[in-house]
Amino acid sequence: MSKKSKKEETPKVNPELEGFKMNINSFGEISSSFSIDKINEFLNKNVDDKKLRDRDDLDELKKKKK
Repeated sequence: MSKKSKKEETPKVNPELEGFKMNINSFGEISSSFSIDKINEFLNKNVDDKKLRDRDDLDELKKKKK
């Protein structure tokens, strides 16, 4: 029985995250090709946070950041 070779296919991603890669080493440490700040900025912009949906001041906070 021969082993199947792994194909290095790049997953389909948002154009803003092109080139993003994450690796986990043998010690369980996560390394990324993007900074945490850039990832968090992308998530804040594109992902709805269920815990913050009912806050009345959320729209005001978003306006201040822009």
